[in-house]
Amino acid sequence: MSEFTTMPVKDWGRTAYADATERQQTLVRQRIDGSSPDQLIFTEHDPVYTIGLRSGAATHLLWDPAKLAAQGITVAETNRGGDITYHGPGQVVGYPIVDLSPVKDLHAYLRLLEEVLIRAVGALGLVATRREGLTGIWVGQRKVAAIGVAVRRWVAYHGFALNVNPDLSHFDGIVPCGIASADGTVTSLARELGTAPSMDEVHDVLAAEFNALWPEFLASRNT
Repeated sequence: MSEFTTMPVKDWGRTAYADATERQQTLVRQRIDGSSPDQLIFTEHDPVYTIGLRSGAATHLLWDPAKLAAQGITVAETNRGGDITYHGPGQVVGYPIVDLSPVKDLHAYLRLLEEVLIRAVGALGLVATRREGLTGIWVGQRKVAAIGVAVRRWVAYHGFALNVNPDLSHFDGIVPCGIASADGTVTSLARELGTAPSMDEVHDVLAAEFNALWPEFLASRNT
């Protein structure tokens, strides 16, 4: 087995978004100075709308502060790419903290994350695909996973969010990722499959697919 197939995988459990971001920043600094390896983090966030770097994202927040407070949802700005999205319990958020310097191709890395999610969702019994011109992973016109990354000195962080069994009504407070309802909706594994796989099973499948594809990704960019 190559060294890449044993990338450490950690489960942070449920976290506040700000705390998880701070912990990511620490790991990024450690990855840059070589004191920490590539690793894959899983977490579930307290309910939060995160606003990415894309201009105008805040205009896609539909609920007023009183409605947000009633729903127990906070709002946080973030330095990842993309628009506005929701994170909350029942959603697996994956944060790969990985060195892209051998590749230096962010678009290729985004395609890698898409492929990891497509294969993982397939292993869980659901056919998902890409959609031309749109990010994330889709079941028809229903988005089941979102992707948004940031890079510092070619160390990537942030990552993806896979809807296992979240409260989908919380997506009603935003225009998810800036996508109008006519162009698509949001779904979950539970809604599509009729029952939700366990979070542990989802973690295991995602970690297996990421570890399987990561060495191939690096090798393909160095040939």
